[in-house]
Amino acid sequence: MSTIESANKFFDACETGKGWDGCKDYVAENASFECQAAPLADVGTVEAYCEWMAGFANVTAPGCRYDLHTSGFDADNNTAFFFATFIGTHSGDGGPVPPTNKETRSHYVYTLTMNAEGKVEKMVKIWNASFALRQLGWM
Repeated sequence: MSTIESANKFFDACETGKGWDGCKDYVAENASFECQAAPLADVGTVEAYCEWMAGFANVTAPGCRYDLHTSGFDADNNTAFFFATFIGTHSGDGGPVPPTNKETRSHYVYTLTMNAEGKVEKMVKIWNASFALRQLGWM
C-alpha cells in the first residue's frame, strides 16, 4: 500500500469512528497528536485521539459523517492533508450535557506526517472547537 493510500485509509477509519482497532495498522508506534483546542488539549497520541473520536462518533453523535472538501500530499515533507466538514447531531449519551439534538457543521484540517514505512508518525488537527461546541448547545 502506498503512503497516500495509507493516509487516506487512516483518515476514513478515524473519521467514521473505527477507533484504535480500525486505525492502528496505519499508525507508527507512539505517534504524536497535537490540537490547539480545549476539548483535545490533553490528548497527546494518535491512539488516544482515535479512541476520543470513536466515542464522539458512536456515542455522542451517532450517525455523524464528514464531507471531504480537498486533500493532498506534500512529497517533500511526506505529509498528507485533509480539509473536511464534520456533520453531527448531539443525539446520544456523552458530552457535558444531556442530548441537545443540535447539529454542528464544523470545518477542520488534519495534517498527517508519514514515516518511511508509510505510517502516520505525527498528526495535527486544526479545529475551531468553540464554534462546534456552541452549535451543539454546549456553551
